[in-house]
Amino acid sequence: MPTVAEQLRAAREAKNLSIHEVAEITKIRGDHIRALEEGNFDIFVAPVYIRGFTRTYATLLKLDVPQLIKALELELGKTEKFAEPPRLSENKKGALDFVMLQFSKVNLRRGGIVLGVLVVAAIVYFAVWLARNNRAADPSKGLPPARYQSPARNADNTLPVTPQPAPRRQ
Repeated sequence: MPTVAEQLRAAREAKNLSIHEVAEITKIRGDHIRALEEGNFDIFVAPVYIRGFTRTYATLLKLDVPQLIKALELELGKTEKFAEPPRLSENKKGALDFVMLQFSKVNLRRGGIVLGVLVVAAIVYFAVWLARNNRAADPSKGLPPARYQSPARNADNTLPVTPQPAPRRQ
């Protein structure tokens, strides 16, 4: 039985398509198409890309996609890099992971409403607290006793006051 790479290349050549034409139609890079046709899976980062590109390519060539994907899974199982799926978790769960998990469970519409109510309640609480503290506070508390000091006579910054004539009596 031919490999997935051989099936893809043979089907492309049977339809008289170039790699460049396939790349433009499928929006898959030309080097990725060449790698699929050569069976060179090492240039891909993850098997999900290989499966997706193969599915798209096989659909364009009108091949039996489920059968081709099964054959691809068998071939990927034989490779060292993609033999088993990567672990999703390293069992290193910290406080940030827990918080983010809880946030991911929040319904955004309800969460926004609850957050808005909490913000309004905090503003009202702060306003009431501020009003009570300002009303109860003595503004002269902490000030030293004051003494009135008369300005120096004829200081440079004051003008002399001219005496006003006494009003006349008639």
